[in-house]
Amino acid sequence: MGTTQAGGGATVRRLLLGSQLRKLRETRGVSREDAGYSIRASESKISRMELGRVGFKERDVADLLTLYGVDAEDERANVLGLVREANATSWWHDYGDVLPTWFQNYLGLEEAAAEIRSYEVQFVHGLLQTADYARAVIAAGGHCAEEEIERRVEVRRKRQDLLTADHPPELLAVLDEAALRRPWGGPGLMRGQLDTLLELSELPNVRLQVRPLGGAALSAESGAFSVLGFAEAELADVVYLEQFTTALYVDKPAEVASYRQAMDGLVAESLGPEESRGLLHSVRQEL
Repeated sequence: MGTTQAGGGATVRRLLLGSQLRKLRETRGVSREDAGYSIRASESKISRMELGRVGFKERDVADLLTLYGVDAEDERANVLGLVREANATSWWHDYGDVLPTWFQNYLGLEEAAAEIRSYEVQFVHGLLQTADYARAVIAAGGHCAEEEIERRVEVRRKRQDLLTADHPPELLAVLDEAALRRPWGGPGLMRGQLDTLLELSELPNVRLQVRPLGGAALSAESGAFSVLGFAEAELADVVYLEQFTTALYVDKPAEVASYRQAMDGLVAESLGPEESRGLLHSVRQEL
């Protein structure tokens, strides 16, 4: 199993394990508070476990299974086997010194996703950035040492392996035209970035659409966001909202549905794939 698949696989196992524990708890009628007490933890810890956003200790899961009345050895063995798979180390852990925890959580979701639908306003999507573009954006974002900048650029490069993996996700990237015209690093750098967008847009699993300047903006009041969907029927879609120093993960069905509706509106307001490629060529010629 390759690095990308291993990382995404661990995330899927963690999400599935969390979902399974939640269903067992609810079926048994146990509150999160009581579940937390049984493993010497808080209600919020149980919530994070059920959302698959923390690691799992085998002892904690075994104690929860006992609390939930799961006594059959084969059923317990299956669940505890998921614990070991869910705790597998992912490649981005080697970059923990330059990546905040909230973004590491996103990397796991990104690699586990079967579908990524994203809207970007200020920047080219991270999966589509050239190394030079990423370097310019990271350098402009704060006072980072050269070594840190390069390590963060490496992360972007490794993320992009996802698009050409054996089983890549379907990526729908809607880019605001303003992001294409923001001159990060000068004309030469931007020409290279536009060339890469044109190349990547030809991948069978990538659909790139540009939202032209002067749009109504009614579908994009929230700014940039991504909706991630998973092949496993048990896993609900997740909306990712990145902020300046943290990120929000939205998974309530009604809220996710609102973002999906907003994305549909953005797609409708945007140029089609071929028209978008024409605009990319036009912007490149203007540089």
